[in-house]
Amino acid sequence: MSSSIASRVSSITRMAAPTASKAVGISASRTFTSSTTAQNKVAVVGAAGGIGQPMSLLLKLSGKIEHLSLFDIVNTPGVAADIGHCNTHGKVTSHTGPEEMSTALDGCDIVVIPAGVPRKPGMSRDDLFNTNASIVKGIAEQCAKSCPKACFLIISNPVNSTVPIFADVLKSAGVFHPGKLMGVTTLDVCRAKTFVAENQGMDVDKVEVDVIGGHAGTTIMPLLSQIPGAKFSDEDIKALTHRIQFGGDEVVKAKDGAGSATLSMAHAGAYFAGRVLDGLDGQADIKECTFVECDITDAPFFASPCTLGKEGVSEIHGFKNLSSFEQALVDDNVDSLKKMAKKGSDFVKNSQ
Repeated sequence: MSSSIASRVSSITRMAAPTASKAVGISASRTFTSSTTAQNKVAVVGAAGGIGQPMSLLLKLSGKIEHLSLFDIVNTPGVAADIGHCNTHGKVTSHTGPEEMSTALDGCDIVVIPAGVPRKPGMSRDDLFNTNASIVKGIAEQCAKSCPKACFLIISNPVNSTVPIFADVLKSAGVFHPGKLMGVTTLDVCRAKTFVAENQGMDVDKVEVDVIGGHAGTTIMPLLSQIPGAKFSDEDIKALTHRIQFGGDEVVKAKDGAGSATLSMAHAGAYFAGRVLDGLDGQADIKECTFVECDITDAPFFASPCTLGKEGVSEIHGFKNLSSFEQALVDDNVDSLKKMAKKGSDFVKNSQ
């Protein structure tokens, strides 16, 4: 969604992931194939945007979705028609404008939310707050009415604040289920796997890296000390950690004002949605890192490895055996995560 429509989104309610040994992404064995028919509905809110379009395509290609519901303020019909011509399992429907949002969301099992404005050069994720906070609040209000039992996957930045916004709206409506609200931090894991594999000369399909904390700058904390078979120098650890934390800046700079990490985020979002679907479908041992409400630190929301099941997150594993470098990162960033969560909660309180 563009900034020109942000104010309209905030008033919406008033107007009417393959096995652990595989790389993060859509596996070749599933692409362009049909899986066993699954009775599910997945909505993408912000489907005509830079993340929404490629992510919707990847979701369609996964073959896991019975009904892919695409929503945006404008341009959704063309996206849906285009994606709908792909010869893979599942129907695609288009929903445009605030008056059609309830239909888009009605009966959804999963709602993936990449809606909002992208980062531009010189912007931090926190700079996006005022615009995207209003967008996310409006979407949450409609979700509480149309699909209160769905799993909500939040991509809209800043995730460290937008997830608390979404939570507080659902809590006010009396429909909050902690295990069904997840901030998508999968791109941090994608980057960690990619950069570690390059550094260590490893097979990227076999590298496993847990990334804890949040989804902005130094709150992104890769646990490099826990990667089997990896041997890092102190300089490697510092350099890789920084690159994983600020990998988004590489993309923003490289695109030179033309956007942010849309394609890699689409890849990560589609993968994570697929993994949540696998959990809902009853598959066992589905474990991914995600940003959820928990008490593993003093921060009300924190990302760590979680098991995904039939009701969303079924177990939060947290972390242990950190190196001194990693423990210092946690110690330094919990307060920042608390402040970002409070900023989101304060936004909801002050806009009522």
